[in-house]
Amino acid sequence: MHRRSLLAAGAALAAAPALAQPSAPWPARTARMIIPWPPGQSTDLQGRLVSQMLTKRLGQNVVPENRGGAGGQIGTDYVAKSPPDGYTMLAASIGPITFSPLVQRTPYVVERDFAPVAAYGLSPYMLLVRPDFPAQTARDFVRLLKASPGKYSYASSGIGGAQHLLTAVFNAQAGIDALHVPFQGSGPAMAAFLGGQVDYAIETIAAAGPLVKQGSLRPLGITTKKASALLPGIPPLAEAADLPDYDIGGWNGLMLPAGTPQPILDRLLAEVMAGFATEEMKERFVGIGVELAPIGPDGFRSLLRAEAALFGPVIKQLGIRAE
Repeated sequence: MHRRSLLAAGAALAAAPALAQPSAPWPARTARMIIPWPPGQSTDLQGRLVSQMLTKRLGQNVVPENRGGAGGQIGTDYVAKSPPDGYTMLAASIGPITFSPLVQRTPYVVERDFAPVAAYGLSPYMLLVRPDFPAQTARDFVRLLKASPGKYSYASSGIGGAQHLLTAVFNAQAGIDALHVPFQGSGPAMAAFLGGQVDYAIETIAAAGPLVKQGSLRPLGITTKKASALLPGIPPLAEAADLPDYDIGGWNGLMLPAGTPQPILDRLLAEVMAGFATEEMKERFVGIGVELAPIGPDGFRSLLRAEAALFGPVIKQLGIRAE
């Protein structure tokens, strides 16, 4: 029996180092940043900047990968169903995370399927027309469209996406009856808009700012109630269109699949916050129309709950549903 005990103890000691071996440090290989939109859209531009920043700070490549479709739901769902190992990240945005679940059944449940890391900042959208559009102000625009119900059309980046819902709420509050024409992302929507296939759009600074600067599109107002230093001289629609309750901005952020180990989430949060504190990143985000004001996971969750509480009843009252 004594010999057996010694043999058993020896076997246990031999196995102990293997059991005590720590897992490989994260990240040990390339990670992916899933961008649930086509290239050129605001979430795409922000996701690529964050991918570049994390590549430098983590010492491993974080490769952006576009998986567009269904108003951002395809790429978002892909991340929700990915292994929670830190190697698949989501460039999250207000459309598929906040708005889509309010207007249709989504293949994911945000609270159950995602671990929020950080939201980056709030950015206004612009109400846009082409230079030759007859209305010169937001008030003139509302007056013209109300006088011709069903005559005018608007573009969006997809059914249930942010542009769709922001415009639908604007139309409803202004008493406008217009045709929704969805596209697969902001790029195709802007191309159709410039080509005269639709009459107006509400779009991000990132997607439409260069077109405004070169005079191809004309802004009538912004969607946030507060004026923006990013868009000097462009009034809030709350004032310019006499819609005092209209106050919506877009956010982008970083999420991972639920169940991702907490040390990985903590590391990512630390690197994101440190990276965003640099003047380089602040300037690069201002260049795509975003003022950085990052918040961590607790503030991120509070933001999502507040948005659902605000927009859920409004969307239900207005009867907005994905077509």
